[in-house]
Amino acid sequence: MKLILLISAFFLSGAVFAQKTFIQCGKLIDVNSGKILTEMTIVIDGQKISDVLSGYQSGSKSDKMINLKEKTVLPGLIDSHVHMEFETSRTQFMDRFTSNSADVAFRASIFANRTLMAGFTTVRDLGGSGVNISLRKAIDKGLVVGPHILTAGNAISATGGHMDETNGLSEDLFHEELEPKDGVANGKDELIKAVRFQFKRGADVIKIASTGGILDLSKDGSGAQYSVEEIRTVVETAKDYGLKVACHAHGAEGIKRAILGGVASIEHGTFIDEEGMELAKKYGTYYVPTIIAGKSVADSAKIPGYYPPVISKKAMEIGPKIQNTFAKAYKTGVKIAFGTDAGVYAHGKNAKEFVYMTEVGMSAMEAIQSATKNAADLLGITEYAGSIEKGKIADIIAVDGDPIKNISLLQNVTFVMKDGQIFKK
Repeated sequence: MKLILLISAFFLSGAVFAQKTFIQCGKLIDVNSGKILTEMTIVIDGQKISDVLSGYQSGSKSDKMINLKEKTVLPGLIDSHVHMEFETSRTQFMDRFTSNSADVAFRASIFANRTLMAGFTTVRDLGGSGVNISLRKAIDKGLVVGPHILTAGNAISATGGHMDETNGLSEDLFHEELEPKDGVANGKDELIKAVRFQFKRGADVIKIASTGGILDLSKDGSGAQYSVEEIRTVVETAKDYGLKVACHAHGAEGIKRAILGGVASIEHGTFIDEEGMELAKKYGTYYVPTIIAGKSVADSAKIPGYYPPVISKKAMEIGPKIQNTFAKAYKTGVKIAFGTDAGVYAHGKNAKEFVYMTEVGMSAMEAIQSATKNAADLLGITEYAGSIEKGKIADIIAVDGDPIKNISLLQNVTFVMKDGQIFKK
């Protein structure tokens, strides 16, 4: 119930518009049917789509007309895995000790703007310091330009896990162990507390890590770090509050435990095996591949001094494997939702993921569907977003040319509308 109410406010807040807007579309991608419609008109009343009509239609003299007859129009894109608070750099680890929350917030506002201008009108932020929650509020109030955000607040892992920021650091720097409120929790009782704390802070989704990761200072990111029972506790507690659970996982055992525990999505999934893929299909678990992140960290690791040695080693070993893992999962029939881990690479380049997805067998239409209707389904916002239909929010983008023939065109979005307002034309 909490998620339904939040999403309603999230998408339906804002001013009431007096005039209607008619968008004349040369081509319109219908992600539900998987077809391209020609010579269509989208009618927008306020923040919502009031009709989708055949032919080039126009309203009264007081209505607004937008000519996109030479463009391909499609729903605003959804990135199911971003981190709006940071962006990769040589100084990213030192920045943890030198940046205040205000510093993080100012940078995040820039990243949010860049993301929206790239055509991503909705994102799921899967972990930060809590500034991501404030950023969501600022965008909703119109104080900052950016996409709709569903955010996890702090992500949660075990002691020594991916979210334990004390990994690899001197114990003299920390007088106490991190606690559930910090995103570090062990056992059922602490995990219940951790979930409830994130709900209290305003999280829209819960993010856990059932294995280690690349960009932490632990020596190995592949081993399982939560039991099935612990993960199920997180899922059941989150469900009580109307929240879904996303799970960062690289190793095969940690992936299988997460699926059996009931998570909504597996993030990265580098070493998922055949058994894990079959489990994902059986339980309807989404796979969010983040191919661009894997390639990015592997490339950065080749630059001397970019990462600490322990991270460079993991980045070189794990990063390049994600694209092939995605290819196997897709061909096996695992449900795919678009997600990139933006922040691990530069924000605004999210659409490069489409190229990587299609390089290994996914069609351009399927790739677009993964970032529209599939991602909306994963996020639980299908009622409001993910396609261009009557009654849905007017989150609409356009590109020159035909992205079905050339998917790389999505890296140059020329028109962006969010909530019925034009942000780029």
